[in-house]
Amino acid sequence: MTIRCVIVDDSERFRTSAQRLLTNQGIVVVATASDSRQALRAVEEEHPDVVLVDIGLGAENGFDLAARIRRSPVIMVSSLDPEDVIDLLADSPAIGFLPKEQLSGNAICHLLES
Repeated sequence: MTIRCVIVDDSERFRTSAQRLLTNQGIVVVATASDSRQALRAVEEEHPDVVLVDIGLGAENGFDLAARIRRSPVIMVSSLDPEDVIDLLADSPAIGFLPKEQLSGNAICHLLES
């Protein structure tokens, strides 16, 4: 089964490298977004199987965006230490968290299957 993904991050560099990595691992990146407005439009138009949302979206909060995404499961991503965000994750509708350095197609599949 092909997994369709939207990547939401304010860093163009991360969006590009994550898209390349995930595409090489069999994940279809159907859209990328740098802010909530773009992300919500992409989710509405593309109906992805998963949305990767950066916790810190510049002036925006990734957790606020995650709460607004209803159609697709959300995985939070960040370069922050997982211990620093554990309490925020517990109150979030996100299905999980991936440190950016551990992002992979297998990690996404594992969270979607849990």
